Order: sequence, then C-alpha cells, then structure tokens
Amino acid sequence: MKSIPEVEIFVRFCETDAAGHVNNTSYFLYIEEARTKFFDILGTDEYKKKLDFYFLVASVQCDFLKQVFAKQKLILTTRVSKIGTKSLHLEHILKLAKTGETVAKGSSVLVGFNIKKQLSVPIPNELRVCLEQYTVCIPIQ
Repeated sequence: MKSIPEVEIFVRFCETDAAGHVNNTSYFLYIEEARTKFFDILGTDEYKKKLDFYFLVASVQCDFLKQVFAKQKLILTTRVSKIGTKSLHLEHILKLAKTGETVAKGSSVLVGFNIKKQLSVPIPNELRVCLEQYTVCIPIQ
C-alpha cells in the first residue's frame, strides 16, 4: 500500500459560524479539497481526456467529533475503503495538526461516469490498479 495522501488545512475565520467553531458545511469543502488532490496524485485527468471517464459524487457524509476553531491547522487523510465495479468508496479522517486528535470522520461514494454517453460505467482496469495501492483493509466489526 502506498502512503496515504495528506492535505494540510488552515482554518480561516470565514469558515466558522456564530458559535465560533467551524461550520458544518466547511468540512465538506475540506473533504472536496482532499478528494481533488487525491485524484491529482492518481492522474485521473488523463482518463477524462482519453475515455471521457469521470468520478461523480453520489454521497458524502461527515461525523463531527470535536469542535475546531479559526487559526487551527488540520491534517486530512484520504484512503480507499472499497472499489466496486462502477463505484469507489473513500474514507476521510480529519485530525488537529498540533495534537493528532481526530476531530471528524467522513466518507464519499463516487460513481464512474461517461459524460458524453451520460451513463455510469465501470472503473477502467488501469485506474483500478492505481486505486488498489491506496486501499486499506478495514476490520469487520
């Protein structure tokens, strides 16, 4: 397994709410940033050009475990938890950079899609091999 990509996030004041902590909607922006950078590492732009293959977001969820405030730094890791025929499941962990404490956990489900045909399509085998390098075994609970 390759090392899990990390994204450092500096929490800006505009991402907080009236209670002074990070607004729940901001976490989804953080997850999007991490997902985008993860796909940059994989080089998925080539699949868009050659095969009209895209990943479309089907679902995103986030569990908020601890409050986060402006000026704190977060480390967000993204890893593959499941690869289906046409879908991909990602797991996102947000931790405080200073302490390593987990503040939120999220997940995303993405579906392979051909823009020209407007149809869901299988994940190309070449891409599947790349994704498998970032897959982690999650113990059955």
